[in-house]
Amino acid sequence: MDSKAIRDLQAPLKEKYKKDPESALITLKASGKLEEGVSCKIETGQAMVKAGLHPATGGSGMAVCSGDMLLEALVACAGVTLNAVSTAIDCPLKDATISAEGDLDFRGTLGVSKEAPVGFKEIRLHFDLKTEASDDQIETLLKLTERYCVVYQTLVSKPSITINHSK
Repeated sequence: MDSKAIRDLQAPLKEKYKKDPESALITLKASGKLEEGVSCKIETGQAMVKAGLHPATGGSGMAVCSGDMLLEALVACAGVTLNAVSTAIDCPLKDATISAEGDLDFRGTLGVSKEAPVGFKEIRLHFDLKTEASDDQIETLLKLTERYCVVYQTLVSKPSITINHSK
């Protein structure tokens, strides 16, 4: 896909959302069902994924850890966004690898220490770019990728989250 193709693809959507802002508000959903042991089967758009405890909390390593899934979602979103932005601004990439790593203190998760946080203390997102683009082009590419990456922006903006239940 080239910059004209992506602009042509997105132009009617942008026009629609300008004329009817409500049409741009879409609710994404995810659901899971408890499974045997300490696991939860997540239904994705493509397949079923079994999530379970990380080995550092007693898991077998046979199920995916939700912390890994969070980093994978960040990498996926950043990669798709990087690709779309590079196409839209004509910043050619020969190749790119996106990686994320995050630091967890499992004492918090296991309730061993009230001082240890539950969740990631730090997340690092890295782009290994193969390109002949100028430093200015790369700076713009990364700035726009950061700006438009939904998962990244969600993590840094700390959205309100509500919890409810049914019986």
